[in-house]
Amino acid sequence: MALIPSQILRVAILLSYFSILCHYKALDMPAHQTYGGSWKFLTFINLVIQAVFFGVCVLIDVSSLLTKGGDNREQERQLRKLISLRDWMMAVLAFPVGAFVVFTFWSLYLYDRELVYPKLLDNFIPQWLNHGMHTTVLPFIIIEMRTTHHRYPSRSWGLAAVCFFGLGYILWTCWVHQVTGVWVYPVLERIAPLARVVFFGAMTVVICVFYVLGEILNSYIWDQPHTDKVKGE
Repeated sequence: MALIPSQILRVAILLSYFSILCHYKALDMPAHQTYGGSWKFLTFINLVIQAVFFGVCVLIDVSSLLTKGGDNREQERQLRKLISLRDWMMAVLAFPVGAFVVFTFWSLYLYDRELVYPKLLDNFIPQWLNHGMHTTVLPFIIIEMRTTHHRYPSRSWGLAAVCFFGLGYILWTCWVHQVTGVWVYPVLERIAPLARVVFFGAMTVVICVFYVLGEILNSYIWDQPHTDKVKGE
């Protein structure tokens, strides 16, 4: 039996994302006042994705509790739709985008923080908020994967959806540069145009790798022998 019910964990995680988003939006940062505002940063987009995802998870928990023992087929049908949405969001957005943000941010930060998170930002963003945006995302989503079985779409459709998201964000980044003349991330300012194309292609490959890793991890956690062991704990 789990020490903390998964439903309570989801509520706690959802509230933590609300807190992080509220504190982030309250920051008086020059970048938030320019074209695109917070929405030009993948970190912020990811926080919104995670908050919406866990919001759907909590809604499913509440709906399941309210309809438990009932025989209303329409309610069951709506609940199944919510579960399908939850599983799709986990597979295509929550896990691959969340893992991508954590991996790329800390990789670039450790190599040269000025490429992604200039020291100047320490004057605006406290350390706890930085970790809330770039660190705790991954353990939160792994906790959700560990406590709930999620059905993944076919790999081809899943990868297509992830690539569509990645391409959309790349085009959005290029459009922001077209309008403002400034790249969203310092690393893009420091490399040549051809290198940017290679960089964008490499990042698309990385997020696809995280999709496959999420699928493999989900299968490992919830395959039959391991599932029986988990249930027996």
